[in-house]
Amino acid sequence: MIHRVLPEGISAAHHHGTDPHATLFPEEEPFVARAVAKRRAEYTTVRACARRALAALGRPPVPLLPGERGAPGWPPGIVGSMTHCPGYSAAAVAPADDWLGLGIDAEENAPLPPGVLDLIALPSDREALAALPPEGPSWDRILFSAKESVYKAWFPLARRFLDFTEAELVLSTDGTFAARVLVAGPVRELSGRWAAGDGLVVTAVTVRE
Repeated sequence: MIHRVLPEGISAAHHHGTDPHATLFPEEEPFVARAVAKRRAEYTTVRACARRALAALGRPPVPLLPGERGAPGWPPGIVGSMTHCPGYSAAAVAPADDWLGLGIDAEENAPLPPGVLDLIALPSDREALAALPPEGPSWDRILFSAKESVYKAWFPLARRFLDFTEAELVLSTDGTFAARVLVAGPVRELSGRWAAGDGLVVTAVTVRE
């Protein structure tokens, strides 16, 4: 699923459900030592996806430790992103010589819970959503996912938190979206792709070198 929204040159791997064969490095264990079984399984599975994606680039398996604000730490020369939602995990990585930033997100294809859209959407976001056809995927969920992908691509470059209301998005029915970051930073205009299927919506934002 995640491959549908990524351009050529980016390595990705995904897994439906949780991977019973996935294991953690000792350095990763402390971060889920007190986690419930579901959280531990998701944490382990998504890292197994990331190591498969790295292997496709010829990189050896290494510990992938959460850093500032939980963003995963990647090996030198690599940019990447991870995501998981109930029943699905995915990771994408790329050479830093070719890509400045990368963000992916997966969500269930269902309307957002009541009140969430009010928290994440600007008036301009709502206006853009209202122009989309009512049939089709859950547009509000795609908006949420796209903003998550924008943040994941933007944060490693800017090293500051980006609120949902600090990025303005326009979704298109052709599977693309455009984002404009409303605060100062190294990148203000971003573009991405979205896809829906198998009960999921996935989004990705990539920033070229």
